[in-house]
Amino acid sequence: MLGETMIKPEGELKVSFGYQCSSDRVDSCEASSGYEILPDLRRNSSFSCLSGAALSANATLANTNICNGLIGEEILPSWDSPNSFRKVPSSPRLDILSSSLQSSMSNLSCSPSTPESDSYLMKSMSPTSRGEGFLNSMEVQVAGGAAGEDRVQAVCSEENGWLYCAIYDGFNGRDAADFLAGTLYETIVFYFNSLDWESNQESINASKGLNIDGSRPFIEDDSNIENISKDASSTDVEMSTDSFRHGVLDSLQRALSQAENDFLYMVEQEMEDRPDLVSVGSCVLVVLLHGNDLYTLNLGDSRAVLATLGDGDFMNGSERLKAIQLTESHTVDDEVERTRVLCDHPDDPMSIVAGKVKGKLKVTRAFGVGYLKKKKLNDALMGILQVRNLISPPYVSTQPSLSVRRISKSDRFVIVASDGLFDFFTNDEAVKLVHSYILSNPSGDPSKFLLEQLVVKAANCAGFSMEELMNIPAGRRRKYHDDVTVIVVILGTNQRTTKASTCV
Repeated sequence: MLGETMIKPEGELKVSFGYQCSSDRVDSCEASSGYEILPDLRRNSSFSCLSGAALSANATLANTNICNGLIGEEILPSWDSPNSFRKVPSSPRLDILSSSLQSSMSNLSCSPSTPESDSYLMKSMSPTSRGEGFLNSMEVQVAGGAAGEDRVQAVCSEENGWLYCAIYDGFNGRDAADFLAGTLYETIVFYFNSLDWESNQESINASKGLNIDGSRPFIEDDSNIENISKDASSTDVEMSTDSFRHGVLDSLQRALSQAENDFLYMVEQEMEDRPDLVSVGSCVLVVLLHGNDLYTLNLGDSRAVLATLGDGDFMNGSERLKAIQLTESHTVDDEVERTRVLCDHPDDPMSIVAGKVKGKLKVTRAFGVGYLKKKKLNDALMGILQVRNLISPPYVSTQPSLSVRRISKSDRFVIVASDGLFDFFTNDEAVKLVHSYILSNPSGDPSKFLLEQLVVKAANCAGFSMEELMNIPAGRRRKYHDDVTVIVVILGTNQRTTKASTCV
């Protein structure tokens, strides 16, 4: 039965955390959209709780030593395997990152950039600017952790009504995922400082989503999506929302680009001692919920899947939810991505070999993996590790897919997960499992439950009992399942659960 299976071996769930919004802050009122929201403009969170859990399959080294140990020693250890959210001042590591930028060209955020971007970043890090941006709340709740080569991060501010979730699915090593976990959130904060969150708080809820280039976001069912119009008939509010949302998406994209430049520059500085860094990479999935707007950024094959109530899908008093994938899958198995790679390299008949980019990588877009992007980095590898005939790099793109969707009263929850989950479950199956579990276990942890069900299925596929599979040490167990990280965000401000689990 649902909810009865438990993972027995101690410590196998490397990350498990939960957070529930306070229910006694102020009296609430009913919004026209059907949401219960707080009357204060700044207090408009549209999620009630979230949970996160991760399961390790890969054996990895201890703390990374990239950037002269700055990330390993100063940032990540405090995030490893937390069992709850903790309240901290916003961006507690800004001083570390700022000093490294200004004092050393061998630490974080040290890649060459244009005078414009240098000036912008330094301005963003100044004491006066740190309090201006929306993400620079006076106090936030944070959690995160490491499981195998996966890294997970969650930051929220109930007062200002936003939630930031990110999963960094590393491969060929943990360094790229560590770098992202240590820097990307703060880099996004820097770029968001130029946005006027306060003046756009109302208008951001007035219209619906679009991609940064003005196209529709990738949605299986886009009945709740419309492009933002820029014609003369648009109202001032619509135009303001259009501009603001473009600004959010643009800031996310710029922050990722900055992080990529910083990482590859660091790799170049250290590849003589550590040539393995040129092959290290990570998929990136960022979900930002601000008011009723849900933004996504992704590189690679992690997914954000929305569970929503379809038209007429309420039968006999019970909901029937459908799954809407909010992100694209950037792999050679996707026909659009495969065609794009082939078209980008017309003079290279071997751009895709044996179902992989240059015979090396299944994902077509990723952070890092410098050897597939720069000849100089490929040359650092020796023998069979080196890519032959690197005719027209880069072969792996760092152009993310971005989208924004307005959350409606029909939307129930979002599953944010690395691809390891979807090796075993379709979008619909994952949504059905979570939905059934929430109905029967209102105080339980749906993220942990999903992982338990995955282990059951992986064990059955391998012909093992659950206990036998979990007794296989990390590294060898990678043969049977990948590192898996899951976050479930319960939407709406009505309290759907009485608590979120905070322990393994």
